[in-house]
Amino acid sequence: MQFDHVSVGKKANIYFDGKCVSHTVTLADGTRKSVGVILPSTLRFDLSTREVMEVVDGTAYVSVNGGSEQPFGAGQSWTVEAGGYFVIRAELPVHYVCHFD
Repeated sequence: MQFDHVSVGKKANIYFDGKCVSHTVTLADGTRKSVGVILPSTLRFDLSTREVMEVVDGTAYVSVNGGSEQPFGAGQSWTVEAGGYFVIRAELPVHYVCHFD
C-alpha cells in the first residue's frame, strides 16, 4: 500500500473549498498520480484526461457520465474517459489514488 522511489509535490491540490485535498506523486518512470482525501460532500469532476479512481479507504458513491450511482469500497476503482465526468458522494472521508492515463 505504498509507492516507492517517488517525488511528491509539496503544495497540496485543494478543490471545492477544501472538500478534496490531494498531492501529486510522480513515479520514477514519469507516471503521475494523485493521492488524496474527499471529505463528506457531493462533488462533480469534469475530466480532460482519462482517469482511474481507486478507493483506498472508505466508501464512495459514484455516478459516471450521468449513470446510476454505485458504491465503491477499498480496493475498488472506476474509470472515466477524457471528456467525461463523475459525481462522487462521500458520507465519510474517502481516501483515494487517481491514476492518470
